[in-house]
Amino acid sequence: MALCSPRVRAGLLGLGLALTACLPVPATATAAPSPVTSPTTTSPGAAAHTSPVAALTVEELRLDRAVPREILAASGFDTVAPELARRLGTAHSYAQARRVVVGEGSALWRRAVDRAQGRGPTGGELSPDDDRPLYWARLAMSRQVRQWDPGFGLSEAQRAALIGDLERTSRGQADIRLPHGAKDLKRVLVTGFDPFTLDRDVRISNPSGASALALDGTVIETAQGPARIETAVFPVRWRDFAEGTVERTLRPYLRQVDLFTTVSQGRVGRFDVERTNGAWRGGFPDNENVSRTETVPVTDPASQPQWTTTTLPYREIVAADTGRFPVYDNTSVTEIPAGDPPSGGGTVPVVRPDGPTAGSTARAGGGGDYLSNEIAYRATLLRDRLGLREALPGGHVHTPVLQFGAGNTDPATGTVTDPEFVRNRLDIIAQVRAIVTVAVSGAAG
Repeated sequence: MALCSPRVRAGLLGLGLALTACLPVPATATAAPSPVTSPTTTSPGAAAHTSPVAALTVEELRLDRAVPREILAASGFDTVAPELARRLGTAHSYAQARRVVVGEGSALWRRAVDRAQGRGPTGGELSPDDDRPLYWARLAMSRQVRQWDPGFGLSEAQRAALIGDLERTSRGQADIRLPHGAKDLKRVLVTGFDPFTLDRDVRISNPSGASALALDGTVIETAQGPARIETAVFPVRWRDFAEGTVERTLRPYLRQVDLFTTVSQGRVGRFDVERTNGAWRGGFPDNENVSRTETVPVTDPASQPQWTTTTLPYREIVAADTGRFPVYDNTSVTEIPAGDPPSGGGTVPVVRPDGPTAGSTARAGGGGDYLSNEIAYRATLLRDRLGLREALPGGHVHTPVLQFGAGNTDPATGTVTDPEFVRNRLDIIAQVRAIVTVAVSGAAG
């Protein structure tokens, strides 16, 4: 199967960049051998079992390229990992190391949010709205933790727990602060993603992650009064989703918010409100170059539906003037129809422009079959399993692809930024804010 096939092209919209080359994609579930030592069953509190320094991951190895180093230097975030290493050097126990990692991870998230929102020094010539310094600084920090060899001994489980703490804190997942007691203040949860397809172009930025940084902790004025937005960012890795990172992050807050939307990068030149999400992983490789082709793995698979739907006020969003990019109500899905005809035994995927038919099996939601479809599916399934489907507006929004300027499209010769690239990102961020504003107003109305 190649990326130019209709089925895989739809899958790319899961976090989407339209690829022009036809590259081979595994048709079955495959995974590259993990470069990280497998964790034991030792509890995080026990250090009886020490482990060798862990091998670097595929993502961390990309830090050796020139572009990530340039992005870190041009933003001032090149000091983050050395500071973590210095502080870890003063830790004499796992408990002390955990405090260091949690503190430095949280500080990285706050620094990235402050930079995006114009607080404090910009730390370099890179545009403050850029999400890439956060991504590459986090990887530089996890690289330090993975190769740290403390004198007191560190079990494999403890090292994995430290990296998990770093992931959660530096993504804002541990920093969701919903206000209490303000009766007239709406509460909104928005999520974004890391950059991805980095082996195609390591310069890539993700406007959904940039939007999360720009919106975190901000208050917007809607037709129904003020609304406070809290955000978090998720990895582009199949394994994290299978391990429940979406549910673990969102479950404590869905009963407290008035609206949520997951956001990712989608099609060129347009926003989409995805009407339907499918329970299928289509196999496109993630940021670890791992592929998964299977039903989305969730708890209680016996009760797992093939499809979930948005409860965002999509009609109001599409009708509103939110910015320079058109916004569409996307109803298309790809399914295997129920029964024999016309599917030849129920095995041939069929595109349905108006949504799934009764009893069909999912092969792509409106947002494809990659991780943005999956976060939308998981978040809306969680909403439904919590009994909130009729009460809580929630769903997925795809942003336009963030494009470099016309003379800066070649990753081999191009620069890490340009004025059109920055303008495009700022316009997308502003339109995400406007869409959320309309959504809160429409849902409340």
